[in-house]
Amino acid sequence: MMNIATLTLNPTIDVAYSLDRFVHSDKLRTAEQKADPGGGGINVARVFVRLGGNARCVYMSGGSTGAALDALLDLHQIVREPVSIEGETRISATMFEQSSGHEYRIVPAGPVISEAEWHTCLDRLSSVECDYLVISGSLPRGIPADFYAQVASDAKQRGVRTVLDSSGDALKAAVAAGKLEMVKPNLKEFQQLIGEDISDPILIGKAAQDIARSGSARLIVVSLGERGGILASAEHVIECAAPKVASVSSVGAGDSCVAAMVHCLAAGKSNEEAFRYGMAAGGAALLTPGTDLARPADIRRLFEQYVSET
Repeated sequence: MMNIATLTLNPTIDVAYSLDRFVHSDKLRTAEQKADPGGGGINVARVFVRLGGNARCVYMSGGSTGAALDALLDLHQIVREPVSIEGETRISATMFEQSSGHEYRIVPAGPVISEAEWHTCLDRLSSVECDYLVISGSLPRGIPADFYAQVASDAKQRGVRTVLDSSGDALKAAVAAGKLEMVKPNLKEFQQLIGEDISDPILIGKAAQDIARSGSARLIVVSLGERGGILASAEHVIECAAPKVASVSSVGAGDSCVAAMVHCLAAGKSNEEAFRYGMAAGGAALLTPGTDLARPADIRRLFEQYVSET
């Protein structure tokens, strides 16, 4: 059985609504309200478990909303290791307007984390046993930019492979520290990482391969949205088109991609197969409403389309 741990420093309760149309100043009623545990690492764990693996979630949790998040994770049968904080866990909202097909997302900044709290998190992570550690999501306020780099360094010393999906200074610091198994920025995040405003796939692939050859990360996956994605290692650059699907919601597409890729890599699959499986999972996430994330049957179906085209 494949075992991973995920780290989510700024988790959220994701609430999804669907209604006919937005009208200002009116009381807008919806037939359903759906709430799921969310945040990058938690989303990765949800999909990884659906694919048959074991996932342990380390995350920060505080206040009455933190207790609600804990309960939601129990409903999803996720093994959890909350790190208690004083601040309130955030609540995010996704609203789908049926008449226009537009999706609106409201994402609060989240609580401020104290030095004692993030040190407690570091201590907790040092005792978590896993094959892969997936770090996904933004850094909350109060946590230093090199936190993910510290976590990855500690994991490397214990023989744990670290996968990072983040952005900004946190991503730069971790890549500079090196020895990551995989990083997965989107195009904007990748441009910020390398300090160049490039969009040509050939140039993106070359820049990503330079990072791999420097030893900063074994694999670099750059997601290009509707244009697909690029996988770079020291030996190869592979471009993959996005699955042809009618998008219902974009929530969790990147997290679904990471979960599926790690699932394949942990099972000993090739880099290319893991990449295409991840791209299929990202496409599968677009098919589910609100915060439902990718479903295994959809992932397999979209992956088989890649296989049939090669």
